[in-house]
Amino acid sequence: MAKQSLPTTNFDYEFGGPVGAFATMCSLPVVIVLLILWADLGYISFDFDELEAVFVSLGGTDLSSYKLSVCILFSWVAGCVLLTALLPCTIHSGVQISPTGGGKKFSLKYLLNGHLQFWTTLLALFLGCSLNFSRKLLADCTQTASTTSSYLSYFTASASSCASPNQTQNYFYAVSFGSPFPLLSLLHGLLLPLSIVTVVFSAFVSVLLYVKSFSKGAVLAPGGDSGNLVYDLFIGRELNPRLVKDPETSKSKHNYVFNNLAHFDLKEFFELKPGLIAWVVLNLAMLSAQHSNLGYTSGSMILLNLNQALYVWDALYNEISILTTMDITTDGFGFMLMFGDLAWVPFTYSIQGYYLVKHDPMLSLPSLALIACLNVLGYKIFRGANTQKDVFRRNPTSEACKDWNYIDTKRGTKLLTSGWWGVARKVNYTGDWLMGLSWCLTCGFGSVVPYFYAIYFAILLVHRSIRDDHFCAVKYGDDWGRYKEKVPYRFVPLIF
Repeated sequence: MAKQSLPTTNFDYEFGGPVGAFATMCSLPVVIVLLILWADLGYISFDFDELEAVFVSLGGTDLSSYKLSVCILFSWVAGCVLLTALLPCTIHSGVQISPTGGGKKFSLKYLLNGHLQFWTTLLALFLGCSLNFSRKLLADCTQTASTTSSYLSYFTASASSCASPNQTQNYFYAVSFGSPFPLLSLLHGLLLPLSIVTVVFSAFVSVLLYVKSFSKGAVLAPGGDSGNLVYDLFIGRELNPRLVKDPETSKSKHNYVFNNLAHFDLKEFFELKPGLIAWVVLNLAMLSAQHSNLGYTSGSMILLNLNQALYVWDALYNEISILTTMDITTDGFGFMLMFGDLAWVPFTYSIQGYYLVKHDPMLSLPSLALIACLNVLGYKIFRGANTQKDVFRRNPTSEACKDWNYIDTKRGTKLLTSGWWGVARKVNYTGDWLMGLSWCLTCGFGSVVPYFYAIYFAILLVHRSIRDDHFCAVKYGDDWGRYKEKVPYRFVPLIF
């Protein structure tokens, strides 16, 4: 077992050190629960009796809801692992890393099939819901004298669901499917207990990851070996925990599944697959639940689902790009990423959808069109900048990069100063935030609750940019100062 480092007084702590790490681990799960309660209410409340009543009404004290949530969570994670092992994949090498204690650098191989897993999951969900929908439609039709009128009640726009003539003209685009898919609506009803179960599961896995980091041969993250148990548990001690220690010697000539799992990286898996795809599924559950609650599916809900599904699809379609990000190359895998990937992302990023289930702002088509344009603008900046960065990192001497400007560093690498990266040092974060703001705007201005994402994400991106700046200053030395002179703005040129 690897020997644990002794705590040092000059260790470069982040997040406020051990005290800040402990406070974060305790407070963020509470934030998830509060957001769900507030989104259900439609406003922020600190009235204990009111919050307790909502907590109980959402199944927070129902043991059977927790049992069902445990079954759903374990089935979901197991299903994601199974799809990762069974679906066709590509194997790609990551960046070179240094083994703990020194030695020759090496690169790990990663199993990538997230994009196929995304579509496979949605197809399975669609087939399951369609089968259930067809059974219900058939049952309803047999109990109705007119089959035609029963059929139309499922598929016609319903102006009668609007409360007034003014709402009717705003909702001529709303879709009324009669009865939504109850399998999806079940997830909406279980959101609170399911989130709590996921938080507990994330914490449990984080403890297992911490224990595993002491195994022989574990490569430790530079910032995760402080010697302080609380801090290392939070930040992540092992850099790339895997199911198989030595995949090359463990391969089988005849076992496709085992060979896939030989390159199964736990951090990369949880970073992209269970949490992100669950976010899309939860959004669809909100869409179904809104119809049950209001009698229609609003334009805001449809646009929100499309915009956020595009974001998740993009991440999985460009899965290879994550191999060069700080999360994979620098950060250890502990509570921070485990909780963030599996609990924080799906249950806080879907809060706009949860809010819309009961609180539709009745936005007009022009308003929705403007919001859609903002999302497209953000996506263009985000994807354009990230694609340019990825192309340059892979081969800065390629034909695609021949007209790009850059700075040569003493380390032998290059810092891009052209295109998007000549505009601002973190212009991709700007595009990312604009997309997030557009999601919040689908909820109108009736409450600040749906805007939690835009507020939190702005803080996160500023903090992450400071971390990046610190790491780059250490990594590149004086060359980083020269780069900042060339590209002085962090997010928005002439402003930030």
